[in-house]
Amino acid sequence: MGVTGPETAAEELEEFRGELTGYCYRMLGSFTEAEDAVQETLVRAWRSFERFEGRSALRSWVYRIATNVCLNALASGRRRALPMDLSGPADGAAPPGAPAESVLWVEPCPGGDPGAEVAVGESVRLAFVASLQHLPPKQRATLILRDVLGFSAREVAELHGSTVTSVNSALQRARATLAARREGAGGPLPRPSDAVRLLAERYATAFSRYDMEELNMLLHVDATLCLPPYTHWMRGVPDIRAWLTGPAVGCRGSRLVPVVANGSPAFGQYRPRADRTGYEPWALQVVEFSGDRVTGITAFRDTGRLFPLFGLPDRLDAGT
Repeated sequence: MGVTGPETAAEELEEFRGELTGYCYRMLGSFTEAEDAVQETLVRAWRSFERFEGRSALRSWVYRIATNVCLNALASGRRRALPMDLSGPADGAAPPGAPAESVLWVEPCPGGDPGAEVAVGESVRLAFVASLQHLPPKQRATLILRDVLGFSAREVAELHGSTVTSVNSALQRARATLAARREGAGGPLPRPSDAVRLLAERYATAFSRYDMEELNMLLHVDATLCLPPYTHWMRGVPDIRAWLTGPAVGCRGSRLVPVVANGSPAFGQYRPRADRTGYEPWALQVVEFSGDRVTGITAFRDTGRLFPLFGLPDRLDAGT
């Protein structure tokens, strides 16, 4: 290796932080937990660096450590979810009920993919990350390593301490599970483009104006709207409209501040304050598109934690 000093070792390991964060986020479904897992991985790797004998590539060795960290974190068997994983769609005119405080929710990831240089397709999409949580942890790791990060079957077998045959079998089962869960879902996440940006701007303008006709035109016929930490969610234009004009009518007059989450357009939503002196944080909306239609809106209500993570202010003034 030619690496002798701890500072040089730390520099080499630090180069993996971005892609490791993307890997651990997909494994754990939580960006904050992923950051913690990556930090633990890099610390373990740095402490063991002198014992690294180069029998495998440095990247494979680091990913073996990261996989073990994630598998330990997932050992309790509890998995993260989105509302549609827990119940069927609800009547849009019905109130949401009480928050499901005991549920671990899939969380959004700020920006695009932290490991974008090694990711492909829809692999950071919020719905895809949620689907991954239905896979047993080792199958989940196998699929991400093979289909997202491009490891060979032999590399994954060495990483898991198993055989190529068992890796291929696990990958086949994982792909089948995901295919069944995505059946009938929207198409793949479109790549960033002027068209997507224009659609996002149309959505933000229509929502801020509470222009239901324009929103109807933008929504796919089977679009979904879900509201963590509530299990309440809706499917289809009529129920989404019933929600916005019924229980959520207080969102009228909101301001949307654009950000990016999971490679998709997203917005910090600020509702008018009761005293009309400005706008207060209400939700982080992650908006997913297929073609020229909105296929999914996930409105995360945990603004106290998520808004700082996305660099959003704690309020907007009245003139904003």
